[in-house]
Amino acid sequence: MAKRVAFIVSLLLHPLLMPTIGLLVIFSTQSHVTFIPFEYRRMVTIIVLVSTCILPLSIMPLFLQMGIMKTMQMETAKERIVPLLTTSVFFLLGYFFLGKFQLPTFIPVFILGTLLAALLSMCISFFWKISIHMVGIGGLWGALLSLSVKYGINTFLWMLAVIAVAGMVGSCRLILGAHTPKQVYAGFGLGLMVICSLVYVYY
Repeated sequence: MAKRVAFIVSLLLHPLLMPTIGLLVIFSTQSHVTFIPFEYRRMVTIIVLVSTCILPLSIMPLFLQMGIMKTMQMETAKERIVPLLTTSVFFLLGYFFLGKFQLPTFIPVFILGTLLAALLSMCISFFWKISIHMVGIGGLWGALLSLSVKYGINTFLWMLAVIAVAGMVGSCRLILGAHTPKQVYAGFGLGLMVICSLVYVYY
């Protein structure tokens, strides 16, 4: 029963959904950094959802058929290398499409951060299996922390919620035997550092 619940949680909070979830959370802060008209929000959300989730998922059956992946869970580190590389290309495509819009810099920087985190995860996967679930959640927490520290925007409740979700997802990955505690903590730390570092560089 515990493993079934852990699997469902891992699926609902899949790493490919995190950029879109993160974007919606950032929009919900209603800050001057993220304020754009509703139509822009809708178009940006659609672009991010398609480029960071729908397109990467659509190519997974091909990788299964080619034997690049043995399962959708990608249980070994090396199985993740090609999917992460392809996912990064789609992330880059989404980032360039966002450049067509007049957006506050924080939003494309956040998407750029997800791209960089995916590339770093791919590089790490050559020799170690880092938790990509936690990379995504760590990146979201880093974005909220950056909004709070850099601009004084009150994201305290969201940060509490995200850290609680991070604990839940990390526990689920451990219950499933997908990762060790070190891989879980490293994933969260990587996502956090990438986003915070990019915000510091761009601002």
